[in-house]
Amino acid sequence: MKIFKKKNKKDKDLKSGDKEQKKGSMLKDVIDGSLLTRESVVKQLPYILFVTVLCIFYIANRYHAEKVIRQTVELRKEVKELRTEKIAVQSELMNSSKRTVVLDSLKSKDLNLIESRTPPVKIIVNALYY
Repeated sequence: MKIFKKKNKKDKDLKSGDKEQKKGSMLKDVIDGSLLTRESVVKQLPYILFVTVLCIFYIANRYHAEKVIRQTVELRKEVKELRTEKIAVQSELMNSSKRTVVLDSLKSKDLNLIESRTPPVKIIVNALYY
């Protein structure tokens, strides 16, 4: 009534030899291409192609995302530079448009222009004359 039998050393050697032969034959099948002609592989071929296409799309998406990130970083740097340039130009314009600076530049260029002390007059035209 022994349920479990002791396995002989020969049985173990045969099974390990079978595994080695299977490994060797599997490698041989991959190299000579006969692995791809088996029915089980042929049935799975659409799935394998689908997974391959998904992998290609995944890789392409990854490269596209990295490209967009690089462009975003470059654009942020450019925006920062343009913002500092805008501030510099704006402050220069504010300084050059001050009343005293304008008067000094007019005097230095000898344009013989003088500052008007009277405020401008508003001209009102009635619509009846048109």
